[in-house]
Amino acid sequence: MTDLNNRTVAVLATDGFEDSELTSPVDAVKAAGATVTVLSTETGSIEGKNGTAVTVDTTTAEADAADFDALILPGGTGNADKIRMDSDAVAFVKKLVEAGKPVGVICHGAWILTDADVLQGRTLTSFPSLKTDLRNAGATWVDEEVHVDQGLVSSRTPDDLPAFNAKIVEEFGEGTH
Repeated sequence: MTDLNNRTVAVLATDGFEDSELTSPVDAVKAAGATVTVLSTETGSIEGKNGTAVTVDTTTAEADAADFDALILPGGTGNADKIRMDSDAVAFVKKLVEAGKPVGVICHGAWILTDADVLQGRTLTSFPSLKTDLRNAGATWVDEEVHVDQGLVSSRTPDDLPAFNAKIVEEFGEGTH
């Protein structure tokens, strides 16, 4: 297994996240030694679609992309739609991606990548309903369990989590691309 000791991973989410798409990747990177920081639009806690409560460590307004080695973007339609409306979250994602840091994105989590304008020339997968949005943002969309494009790891649904988790640990271990 890849060693993620001394790696700090941000998770960007808000209420309505897909529970397993946040908890499973977080468990995987923590098991590999990473420190995880949950970012959201407000302090306190956030709640998943199925009731999982997660404590927010810091807000998107306070977070600095330079402090993190990698990013996890879980899905959940409501979560993804709300987080992309937060200009601080969009700016955070843009800075992190432009710095070449690895990103793991699953399901509807890719929506914020369109708002951050970081998909030109990239290839990724997502929940199928995002295909047109991602293409309109300049990406090539593929229907695969997991796809890796220069540190951008993407998957479609919770069914893909085993492959997704293995790849994010690998890519996060490789570091900046």
